[in-house]
Amino acid sequence: MRQTSMTGLFVAALCAGSATAAAEPRTGGPESVADWKSGGEQFIADAKKLQPNTGRARNVILFVGDGMGISTVTAARILEGQLRGRTGEENRLFFETLPYAALSKTYSWDQQTPDSAPTMTAMVTGYKTREDQLSVDHTTARGECDARVIAARALPTILEQAAAAGKATGIVTTTRITHATPGATYAHTAMRNLEHDGQVASAPTCAGLATPVSDIARQLIEVSPTVRRSLRVALGGGRDYFRHTGQTDPEYGGRTGLRTDGRDLIAEWKDSRGAGSAFVWNRAGFDAIDPAGTRYLLGLFERSHMQYESERAGDTGGEPSLADMTGKAIALLQRDPAGFFLHVEGGRIDHAHHAGNARRALIETIAFAQAVRRAWEMTDPKDTLIIVTADHSHTFTLAGYPHRGNDILGLVRPVPKVDGQNPTPTLAVDGMPYTTLGYANGPGAVSGARGNPGSVDTTAPDYRQQATVPFRGDAETHGGEDVAIFASGPMAHLVHGSMEQNWIYYVMKEAFGF
Repeated sequence: MRQTSMTGLFVAALCAGSATAAAEPRTGGPESVADWKSGGEQFIADAKKLQPNTGRARNVILFVGDGMGISTVTAARILEGQLRGRTGEENRLFFETLPYAALSKTYSWDQQTPDSAPTMTAMVTGYKTREDQLSVDHTTARGECDARVIAARALPTILEQAAAAGKATGIVTTTRITHATPGATYAHTAMRNLEHDGQVASAPTCAGLATPVSDIARQLIEVSPTVRRSLRVALGGGRDYFRHTGQTDPEYGGRTGLRTDGRDLIAEWKDSRGAGSAFVWNRAGFDAIDPAGTRYLLGLFERSHMQYESERAGDTGGEPSLADMTGKAIALLQRDPAGFFLHVEGGRIDHAHHAGNARRALIETIAFAQAVRRAWEMTDPKDTLIIVTADHSHTFTLAGYPHRGNDILGLVRPVPKVDGQNPTPTLAVDGMPYTTLGYANGPGAVSGARGNPGSVDTTAPDYRQQATVPFRGDAETHGGEDVAIFASGPMAHLVHGSMEQNWIYYVMKEAFGF
């Protein structure tokens, strides 16, 4: 519960306005000369104590912050620190305290700047594949829809291998449970957008086939008997993809499911899992779940993606936080004596960036870090490998020369020329100020003269940072630079240097001893 309340404090602080405004005109940090020396010496002392854990992992948890590039980590770190009343730059998100780190090269088989389907496929199968494809190899044709071809090209995932080894498995996400990142752990398809049967029916390459590939929601229900026994918990959004058009949604009266085949996949999931299975769709049902008496848990908390963390408290049915879902999943999975594999995705970091909305993206990143903390507190680093990474980056930047402690969501205010003077915004050649945070492309760009960000509240929930290349809607693109990997636990020392993204799979595989 501590993590949830902290998130509430973060959001409350943002709603109240800048956490750093009261600190002006201070433009430096609180450290003394001695602090820099003692901090460096402590870092070396701690590093000398690191001893590689070469034992086998009983459990592996793979955290993926979707779209969480290094610039996102930096900005979220500063925001979290500022919301705690500090300058922010000296802060570290919890996962940044893990002992091992590396860089991950995110290109896919056919893309310099990738999408989430091939990147997650790389992490959970060990192979780089093509754009839009989930856990099939790169020889699979674009748009391939024949189920027999897909079966022949399918790549076994770390979740499926953990299930075959007798371990419990689970999936937690803030997106639809059928979305690309969670979907890659259990589904095999050449088209990531085939999330329900209506999308299969409308795909041109599926027309007329005797054996079209199953939609991703159906694949979750119809996994192999081995995975069916193993997959104990699946929590996220996407109710509409499991319910047919004749079913009314329990949270939004009058709204119905999307399936056109008449199937109620939620009921089928419960029936196929038998006694001890439960389905929940709101916070009350989630809180009532006792891991000791629940063997299988399916939670679908929204018709589509879950609410952004900053809006979660106002949800009609109530939604658990990512940290709470992670904690519930671990509590359930830990009961299996053989150990477990768990995937946790902070998926809405990506969505906020696509919308050009840095504030929401950073709050999502802070919530994601709290979920990592919850997992670390509930497990033993002696037997649990935790890997925290991203699938790709975004065109998100921190720029200008803002002074230390400058509001990370605000205008660039540099160190004044004379100590003690109030810092004032830097003006661009058009005579207007600009924000520290921005995007290389996206919906925040305008045609013609640039708008004046000094005339609006750049910390407002719906503010879109200015962008260079104009795109409409939620169309800001991914970025192609490396992302970070952080790790602790058995075989975590294998995470080092510059890594191909698919090598993450081999670290997990080695830790499990498969």
